[in-house]
Amino acid sequence: MARGKFLGSAAMALIFAMSATPAMAGTTAELLKRLHEKGILNDEEYQQLLKGDETEVATAPAAAAPAEAAASSLDDKRIVRMSDSGVGMEVGGVTVKISGSVNGFYTHENGQTAGPNTAVTGGVVPVGGSSSSIRNGLLPGYLKFDVTTNQGGWDVGAHFGMYPGINSATYAAGGGANSGGQNTALQTAGIDFRQTYLTVGRAGLGEFKLGRDIGLYGSEGILNDITLLSVGSTGGNVAPSNTSLGRIGIGYIYTDFQPQITYTSPKLGGFQVSAGIFEPLQSLTGPGETSKSPGFQAKIVYDAKFGDLSARAWVSGITQKHNRIDGVSYTGSGFDTGAKIGYGPIVLTGYYYDGSGLGTTALNLFDTDDLGNKRDSNGFYLQGLATFGKFSVGGSYGESHLKYANLADALANPTLVDTNKSWVGQARYGLTSWVTLIGEYIKTTSQAHNGNEAKADTIAAGAILFF
Repeated sequence: MARGKFLGSAAMALIFAMSATPAMAGTTAELLKRLHEKGILNDEEYQQLLKGDETEVATAPAAAAPAEAAASSLDDKRIVRMSDSGVGMEVGGVTVKISGSVNGFYTHENGQTAGPNTAVTGGVVPVGGSSSSIRNGLLPGYLKFDVTTNQGGWDVGAHFGMYPGINSATYAAGGGANSGGQNTALQTAGIDFRQTYLTVGRAGLGEFKLGRDIGLYGSEGILNDITLLSVGSTGGNVAPSNTSLGRIGIGYIYTDFQPQITYTSPKLGGFQVSAGIFEPLQSLTGPGETSKSPGFQAKIVYDAKFGDLSARAWVSGITQKHNRIDGVSYTGSGFDTGAKIGYGPIVLTGYYYDGSGLGTTALNLFDTDDLGNKRDSNGFYLQGLATFGKFSVGGSYGESHLKYANLADALANPTLVDTNKSWVGQARYGLTSWVTLIGEYIKTTSQAHNGNEAKADTIAAGAILFF
């Protein structure tokens, strides 16, 4: 009897040890049965241990559940992960990213001295002789914050973009942070807060954007321009503003950053469509407007890849009715189209725009005569860029044209700009994955309808950093 109790106690210890391991718990009943058959466990011990095993198995999942819940809670609320790209992190399912850019260029411009035949109203070549500066290029610096997450199946995000320049800003009337510079002591740079918008979307539905961001019309023109990373035409080098012109007004109208509500579709076989309602823009040269009607913009983009050949093509449009305070009304509208083709190290880009009552250089600049008669405008640029390892060389040529509204307009404004045009030659070297060194030569010409002309030759050298 004593031996049976001893063996029973040893067996119980062995069984409890095995039962403590979840993977062994399912085999305990079979083991108890064999020990009982061999007489090692009496009936009372067998029934007691069998009952204990059933209780242990039943309660094991319940005991594990709180631990699993705690681990899940820890992942969602306390675990920090690196974001897939950019400088940022993911905390509790919320991704925070910071991106930015800084640039600076030494720029020397050899311009014309002012004279009776150099005046061009709306020209992009200021006269005044030679000048040197340390300045921003077409891009100012920028610092962008993106906070995104998924809530209830919706991808949502908040986006903020600040664009500070390195040159001193005057904040002159109508110019904001991008007004003409003031290169004297005791000044400060301007901060252009271009982006404040939210996004809401989901897979298969597309995305809605509400806030201030880059426009649709003309956006592909500037985003595919090689001078976006450099200087291009200066627009004035004696006292630089936040940015240069690049090809703004010399191949395309500046898209601008505008208040908007836009929708962008999912990609459909390489096609993607965007459309939106925009804050009505008043004419920069008119008597003022009541802003009765909003603006509308839309864009279609097609991306494709055929082996080593890549292609991107686009078309966009813009329209807005203007109601002047003097009772005159007109509708400004336009479209642009272009394509970018890459094969091996070569990328070629072509762009064209056409507008009526749209103006030149900036939206609604010189868009009508004094009586509200619309002026037509158009322009284009062609460019190529070849990349060999870390080196890239490229060049481009572009023009913008503005026509008279009628004969009376021609008689009243003889020095109105007819054509702005420029040649650009560029070389780049990728110093690091963040830093690119850039050298550039630019020849810019502005011509008036009456034959007046202003020219400038410019060289620029510097660097731009993206992170």
